[in-house]
Amino acid sequence: MRVPLSWLREYVDLPATETGRDVQAKLISVGLEVETVEQLGDGLKGPLVVGKVLTIEELEGFKKPIRFCTVDVGRANGTGEPQEIVCGARNFAVGDKVVVVLPGAVLPGDFAIAARKTYGKTSHGMICSGDELGMGDDGSHGIIVLPPEHEVGTDAIELLQLVDEVLDIAVTPDRGYALSIRGVARETATAYGLPLRDPALLDVPQPNAFGYPVQVSDPMGCDRFTARTVTGLDPEARSPLWLTRRLQKAGMRPISLAVDITNYVMLELGQPLHAYDRSRVQGPIGVRRATQGEKLTTLDGAKRTLDAEDLVITDDRGPIGLAGVMGGANTEIDDTEGTTTEVVVEAAHFNAISISRTARRHKLASEASKRFERGVDPQAASAAAQRTVDLLVLLAGGTADAGVTEVIAPSAPHTITIPADHPDKVAGVAYGRETVVRRLQEVGCDVYGQDELIVTVPSWRPDLTDPNDLAEEVIRLEGYENLPSTLPKPPAGRGLTDRQRLHRRIGRALAGAGYVEAPNYPFIGEHVFDQFGLATDDPNRKVVKLVNPLSDEEPALRTTLLPGLLGALRRNDGRGSHDLALFETGLVFHPREELKIAVRLPVDRRPTDEEIASLTEALPVQPRHAAVVLAGAREQAGWWGKGRPADWADAVEAARVLAREAGTELVVRGGQYGPWHPGRCAELAVVVEGVEQVIGYAGELHPGVLKTLGLPARTSAMELDLDVLELASSGVPKGPKISTFPVATQDVALVVDVAVPHAGVEAALREGAGELLESIRLFDVYENAAQLGEGKKSLAYALRFRAADRTLTVDEASAARDAAVSLAGERVGAVLRG
Repeated sequence: MRVPLSWLREYVDLPATETGRDVQAKLISVGLEVETVEQLGDGLKGPLVVGKVLTIEELEGFKKPIRFCTVDVGRANGTGEPQEIVCGARNFAVGDKVVVVLPGAVLPGDFAIAARKTYGKTSHGMICSGDELGMGDDGSHGIIVLPPEHEVGTDAIELLQLVDEVLDIAVTPDRGYALSIRGVARETATAYGLPLRDPALLDVPQPNAFGYPVQVSDPMGCDRFTARTVTGLDPEARSPLWLTRRLQKAGMRPISLAVDITNYVMLELGQPLHAYDRSRVQGPIGVRRATQGEKLTTLDGAKRTLDAEDLVITDDRGPIGLAGVMGGANTEIDDTEGTTTEVVVEAAHFNAISISRTARRHKLASEASKRFERGVDPQAASAAAQRTVDLLVLLAGGTADAGVTEVIAPSAPHTITIPADHPDKVAGVAYGRETVVRRLQEVGCDVYGQDELIVTVPSWRPDLTDPNDLAEEVIRLEGYENLPSTLPKPPAGRGLTDRQRLHRRIGRALAGAGYVEAPNYPFIGEHVFDQFGLATDDPNRKVVKLVNPLSDEEPALRTTLLPGLLGALRRNDGRGSHDLALFETGLVFHPREELKIAVRLPVDRRPTDEEIASLTEALPVQPRHAAVVLAGAREQAGWWGKGRPADWADAVEAARVLAREAGTELVVRGGQYGPWHPGRCAELAVVVEGVEQVIGYAGELHPGVLKTLGLPARTSAMELDLDVLELASSGVPKGPKISTFPVATQDVALVVDVAVPHAGVEAALREGAGELLESIRLFDVYENAAQLGEGKKSLAYALRFRAADRTLTVDEASAARDAAVSLAGERVGAVLRG
């Protein structure tokens, strides 16, 4: 919301010495986000005056049309003689009043004006356009042509209000009243302790039976509709300078007198309005829900297909406007033809949620919808309609029709009961009852009671719904900077849970293994499942969709971490970082079989265990996952060696790192799922209470997936379920007992079928070796059909044996090795390589 300081001063008697910066500081202190203060006309210096064009001579022989003009500027040039000026614009004629800047003046941007020779003539000044004066968009592109009533030689700086300060306020969704000069003036008056001249305090005639007929079929969507009629308008009347300048300073483009007046009143009072050309409205005006598939062409020229939830304004032909969003083209006031002499003014109050959904559904954000969805004062509709009528009568020579239509749904003011010391308890400051009552009254509340206050909320503050909202009003007006800084006192004996400790250990372990954490937003589009090649019945395709997503392209909550991580890898690779190892731990979301509605928890006490359990049951299932992605070099080449690229084995090793941190054994075997390469995919499993559960997959991604997603070749990934891994965990890993006795190392090379996985051979060796086995490591894989036979491979293992209480003999170590080899032979058909 852009607020000109000159406009603000009309409703609050600010000290003459107060600058825009001073007002900005005051408004920030009461909670408004004033982002900038724009200095209009900064550096502007006259003489800048009104002139009358006397003659125009067309200069020939140049690449573009050039005109040599004489302009009467009165005594502003010191001589009273006509001023000679060269100008290239074509949108003015002899006799027009224009804005002339004379030599010696300085325009915005430090543009000094002097007499200079150009196009064979000497130009003594310049005829100005709005852009050159920093006036913004006035709807035209060329020289400013003033109304004929302005006197020659008049100071144009004051006439055009070129010097001003404009406060740019970022209005949060809960403070819709601040989208008006009235609302900001109220906050300013409160901040300075000054009285407010409320522009909505107008004498409004009582409704009668002679007004324009209105039928409201949906009182829940429209609880108030005021209609007023003005006849006898001068179709040639144009918006005066003061009106257009205020609209421009507030960031709006002047269009036509009737539309400018409705925009002006909207900025002034915060009530959106709409003016209909009465001759183009057929029959009574109605308010109803649209019929599915109805068509409407809005003022922006777009033909829209309506939804059954859209609230529409109608006449006998059907929809003539999207209620609270934008009017229809078929009842538009057409300023180009200048034929509108009668208008019907609409000032209505619509349901905020309905307007917000309609604007989002049609991707049609307007100044009206921006206000309605934040909350508009319903009591201001009649005053806004009256203000509009008064301006139409004053500026367009119209006559206010005696008929006044008001359709109002019965409603009662909202009241809140609050202990007088509640703000004291919330803030930790002793304000006292008198301060609390005074501050609430400044907001506009009616307050009754002693120890317990009954507060009636003003109609322009729909955001005040409970005692904490009222406490916040007291605290912000008393000054957030006056709140004491106190540190919370945590109860003794509470620390991180086992789950939290595991997650932190996992993060540290992955970071220590060379991975960089890359958190991502938890939103995805369902097209990613097709890119991943998931089956149509895959559980991960069942997603939780958001009602109000941040992006229409990503309306669902993720069921896997990989889309976000792979997107981060793609962006980094595209920006020149090709050697990447990223990880993320975070929640994924799965819908429950039975949908439940969440209860609203109280804020004045701790929720009961039953309330918390009920809330949890209404939430999606949210397991925590861990995932890694790798591409490029895993080990850099240098003088120390050739290095090596990241591959599927690194992704599997990342899973083993997590299992070690959880203190559990990870079962790794060949698998096939979704985006992974079918021949280079490992299935990851753990044993929970004697039952084996698959918790994820690791390996190289499918080439087709890499091509579709634009990822580097041979990209690898791993993802597993941390919650199930925790269930299989043996708790915090314990440090190993260090034996003082020497280790006995035995190497074995076993010949097995090519299809036999290393994990099966290792498990058999580990079990067969018994308790003396300290560690086992695969150090060589060899395949040679001539030496080993067709379809065979050799796996070489280093077995380390150690006893805690003695030095092992050679016979003991050999016996343990032979037992391991024997069991491997029984389990997987392994034969000791001779």
